[in-house]
Amino acid sequence: MSRTAVIGAGPCGLAQLHAFEQARLAGVDVGEVVCFEKQGDWGGLWNYTWRTGLDEHGDPLHGSMYRYLWSNGPKECLEFSDYTFDEHFGRPIPSFPPREVLFDYIVGRAKKSDVRQYIQFESPVRDVTFDGQMFSVTVETWEPSGESVLRTEPFDHVIVATGHFSTPNVPEYPGFESFPGRILHSHDFRDAVEFAGKDLLILGSSYSAEDIALQSLKYGAGSVTIAYRNSPMGFGWPTGITEVPALQRLEGRTAHFADASARDVDAIIMCTGYQHHFPFIAPDLRLTTTNNLYPDGLYKGVVWTANPRLLYLGMQDQYYTFNMFDAQAFLARDIVLGTTALPAAEEMAADVAAWRAKYAEVQTIIEQIDFQTDYVCDLMSLCDYPAFDIDLVKQHFVTWEHDKDESITGYRDKCFSSPCTGSLGPAPSTTWWDELDDSLARFLQR
Repeated sequence: MSRTAVIGAGPCGLAQLHAFEQARLAGVDVGEVVCFEKQGDWGGLWNYTWRTGLDEHGDPLHGSMYRYLWSNGPKECLEFSDYTFDEHFGRPIPSFPPREVLFDYIVGRAKKSDVRQYIQFESPVRDVTFDGQMFSVTVETWEPSGESVLRTEPFDHVIVATGHFSTPNVPEYPGFESFPGRILHSHDFRDAVEFAGKDLLILGSSYSAEDIALQSLKYGAGSVTIAYRNSPMGFGWPTGITEVPALQRLEGRTAHFADASARDVDAIIMCTGYQHHFPFIAPDLRLTTTNNLYPDGLYKGVVWTANPRLLYLGMQDQYYTFNMFDAQAFLARDIVLGTTALPAAEEMAADVAAWRAKYAEVQTIIEQIDFQTDYVCDLMSLCDYPAFDIDLVKQHFVTWEHDKDESITGYRDKCFSSPCTGSLGPAPSTTWWDELDDSLARFLQR
C-alpha cells in the first residue's frame, strides 16, 4: 500500500485531505494518507491564539492571527466550488467576513468530508529525508507525562502544506536597541486595543501594514505613521494615518525618515513579510524562494522538479487562495495516484522557465491578477476540481482594487456575487469602520 504524508492541516493541508477523500469516495484506492499537524487543532493560520513567540512545547509559534481581522478581499474570490458559502451558512452573507466566520467555513467542509480522522495533532515534523527509494519522516509527539517521543516512518510521497506566513522576516535599524517602547513583528500582533492612545510606527507597505494601520486607528491609536521602503500604498487614509519614506534610524523614541522628517513614536510594528522556511526538510529537498507568484523549481507551482515525489502547496504569493489551493491539491492527488503522468524532467524545467519568463513581464497589480488567473486556469485544466466562474472572480479582483482606491475604510462594505451560485452578498448592516464586534454570532445577525 502506498503511503502519503501531508505536512500541515491548514487550508492547504485540508484541501489535500479533501481531494484524497473525494477520490476515495469515488472508489479510488488512495493508499494510506497521514497528515501531521504541529498545532492542537486544524485551520493553520486561521487559528487564533493569545500566545506569541513560542508554543506550549517551546517551538516557534505558527500562528500570526489577530483579533478583529476581517477578510481583506471578497469572500467570493476564495469560495470553494464544491462547498459554497450559501451551503455552509444556509443563506447569502456579506462579502467581507471576519476571521471566525472564515474559520467556521473552512472547517465546515473539512467536517463534511470527515478528514479529521487522517490528522495527527500536536505532531510536528522534525525531519524529512529521501534515500532514493522512500522518504523518511520523523515526527515528535508527547506522552501525557510530558516526555517527548520521536518516531520515523516511511512514505512514498510527501506533500508540504505548511504555508509560508509563519516565520517572520525581522530587519534591524539603528537605534532599535535603545528604543524605549515596544518593537514587534506583525506575527506577534494580537490586539489593536493594546495601542489605544499610542503613536504607532508601522514598517512596510503591503497588506499587513495596510490592515494593522487601519485596525489600530479604528480601535483608538493616537496616530499611525507608515514608513515604506520603495513606494507608498497611496490610499486616501483617514485622518490619523500618514505615510513617509523609509525609516533611517531611531534616537530614543524619535524616528528619523528618508525625507528628513522625524516624529516621536511609542511602539513599532514591523510588517516586513515572511520567509519560506522549512528547517524540518533536508537541504536537498528544501524549497528556497522569495515571495513571488511563481517560485522556481516547482512544476505547475506544485511539483518539486528535483524529486517529483515531493510536492508543495500554497507557496506562491496570493491573490487567489482557497480555490487555488484546491486546484493544486486535486492536481497533487492525481500525480501521487499516477492518474496524471508527469513529463520528463527537461519538459518540466522548460514549463517552469516559460511561466517564470511570463511572470518577469508582469508589472502592474492588474497584470499580477491576470497572471495568477491564468495559472489557476492552467491548474484546473489538468484536474477535475469543479469549475467555477473564474472570469467573474478576476473581474471581482479588479473591482476590489478600484474600491480600495476609492475608500480604504469603506471597500469592505461592498457586495459581490458568488462565482459558484450567482447569489449576491447582502450589504452589511453596520459599516466595517463602525463595527467593533467581529464575532461569528454578531456577523450572522446582519
